[in-house]
Amino acid sequence: MSVKITSICNNAAKILLPLAFGGAILYWMYRDFDFRSIDDILFGGMNWTWMLLSFPFGIMAQVFRGWRWRQTLAPIGEQARASTSVNAIFMSYATSLVVPRIGEFTRCGVLKRYDGVSFPKALGTVVTERAIDTLLMGAVTLLTLLMQMKVFSTFFSRTGTSMDSVLNKFSATGYLVTAACAVAVMFLLHILLKRLSIYNKVKATLGGIWQGVMSLKSVKNIPLFIFYTLGIWLCYFLHYYLTFFCFDFTSGLGLQCALVTFVVGSIAVIVPTPNGAGPWHFAVKTMLILYGVADNNALYFVLIVHAVQTLLVVALGIYAWAALAFTKKAGR
Repeated sequence: MSVKITSICNNAAKILLPLAFGGAILYWMYRDFDFRSIDDILFGGMNWTWMLLSFPFGIMAQVFRGWRWRQTLAPIGEQARASTSVNAIFMSYATSLVVPRIGEFTRCGVLKRYDGVSFPKALGTVVTERAIDTLLMGAVTLLTLLMQMKVFSTFFSRTGTSMDSVLNKFSATGYLVTAACAVAVMFLLHILLKRLSIYNKVKATLGGIWQGVMSLKSVKNIPLFIFYTLGIWLCYFLHYYLTFFCFDFTSGLGLQCALVTFVVGSIAVIVPTPNGAGPWHFAVKTMLILYGVADNNALYFVLIVHAVQTLLVVALGIYAWAALAFTKKAGR
């Protein structure tokens, strides 16, 4: 009974804590905001044509991700249908609105259920994808940081963020102790897993994940893989950038401002809140202010853009759920 209660509490915490954290940030940002004034922006102060033009790019970013995922599964002997892969991606983004990061497991579960794809292997390819995306975004972030160093320096000073202040808290001994503790923990976990009855199952699962991770070495048509990868992030950027032209106060800010705020927003969504709600609003709003956008106008921008793009994610999730309901499960 106690185990069941603990499980329920853990599951509730996974949902409530991210919601509470994101909600706290949003409350702090919008505590003095007049929400009645947003009607004037929505129904007369913005150009919805540009918002609608941004939608295909938001959709294609997820479609490219689904096609790329299917490509990484092929070398390890897992055949997934293109439609199932794309719908799994749609579902993953939608479910992550409820429980952050759960979408990675959701999409693997969808492929296992409908196309019989090995869950551990699928999860391994997801790890590979995330590593590639992280490297690409790291390179873009570094390039953007070098191009706009002055703006980032101001951002860090305004938000009280300083890598030096974090790193200076560690001495050389501190680093060695931390590393030794990490090694000790890994060793103890290894011994514990060996003694557990589920060791073989865990070992098989980790083996499947490792196969998925290593699948990249045997991917056919590397140029197509690179095209999908670049296409994903270009579509993400255009999905965001086109929204600048919806508002008079952001339409003239230029490509560099869009790139900087896109990078900062992409980093902010790492914080586990539903679709980055809260951290994304704060990071993008702060950067827009540094580019001369009035405080209230920056709030309008982040609130409307994030809300509309989240609704698109919900709509795609509903579409995927309906499409999968009529999808036949492939025989193995």
